[in-house]
Order: sequence, then structure tokens, then C-alpha cells
Amino acid sequence: MTGKSRRGFASMDPARQREIASKGGRAAHEKGTAHEWSSDEAREAGRKGGVTVSRDRAHMAAIGREGGESRSAAARQARQSRVSEREVPMSVSRDGMSDGRGQQPRAADRSRSDVSRADTVRDEADFQA
Repeated sequence: MTGKSRRGFASMDPARQREIASKGGRAAHEKGTAHEWSSDEAREAGRKGGVTVSRDRAHMAAIGREGGESRSAAARQARQSRVSEREVPMSVSRDGMSDGRGQQPRAADRSRSDVSRADTVRDEADFQA
């Protein structure tokens, strides 16, 4: 046994719980005691809930931090996708570099260091694999 009771509403199958709750809701409507929220009542209840939750400073800090991390991750991903869209695969032949369309690159591109040319060759091998 896991220490949890096998008795009561919470231990029931979720489908069975919904069935019982649904019967209760229908009975309340038939009896006329069911409460239907007006927009003003719902607004006030939401305000009260917000006030109560915001009293817990540690909780507010945690959800703010999580939102900030999510936002910065999305921005980082957007920046990376913009950079990868601008990259043009380069290939190296015996007579020099080509941009993959058979055209020679601009002079500024040809003056790259040997290290970046080696990276270009390795990247081109990845494209062909």
C-alpha cells in the first residue's frame, strides 16, 4: 500500500468523479440553487484571488523568474534562427571558394582566415552527408 486511502471521492476513477459531479450540477439547476456567475461577480472573485496570491512574495518571484527565462529562451531562439537564415553554404575547390551557386564570393569573403576556411570546408562536408 502507498499510504494513500482507497476510500472517498478523490480515490475514484476521474471518469466516475466527473459523472457524479455532473449529476450534482444537474440536480442543483433543477432545484434552482445552482449559482451562475455574473461578469461582475467573476471579476471580483478574480481580483480577490490575485490579491491573495500576490501576498506570497516567494511564489511571485518564482513565477516572474520562470516567465523571464521563458521569454529570454524564445528571444535567443529567434536570434539563432535569423542568423541561420542568412548563412550561405560555401564550397572549396582547387581554384578557390564558391558560394554553392558556382559564383565566386566577394573580396571581403575571400580574405577570411585559414581557420574560418577550414570551418567552411567542415560545414560543407556536413551538408553533403
